[in-house]
Amino acid sequence: MQRLLVEFGMGTSLRRGDYTQAAVRGVKDALWHNSINLAELFGFEKTDMKIIVDIGVQRPDQVDVAEIMAVFPYGDADVRVHKGGLDAPRPEGEGNPTIMANVALTVGFDMERADG
Repeated sequence: MQRLLVEFGMGTSLRRGDYTQAAVRGVKDALWHNSINLAELFGFEKTDMKIIVDIGVQRPDQVDVAEIMAVFPYGDADVRVHKGGLDAPRPEGEGNPTIMANVALTVGFDMERADG
């Protein structure tokens, strides 16, 4: 895969303590940052996109990868969840922390396939 674009996003779950919600919001944030028609620029179909999704949250085991995959209407997404992000405790010390997920989306294509 030839990597052509990296975009970053951040998502939160303010009160529910939902790592998947924070991750989905981070993925959408990264996607909405970019309006380049990358597939058309290189003569590919959108379905040809290879997408590496790196997500950082404090509790990676709490992220539902299927929900992350459902965000992408096309392309081949590889979701990788890592320990990272931030859990910020509530100021009053009670309840769920504010969860912050950091996301990096790397988009590319199989350029060899286009040549052959």
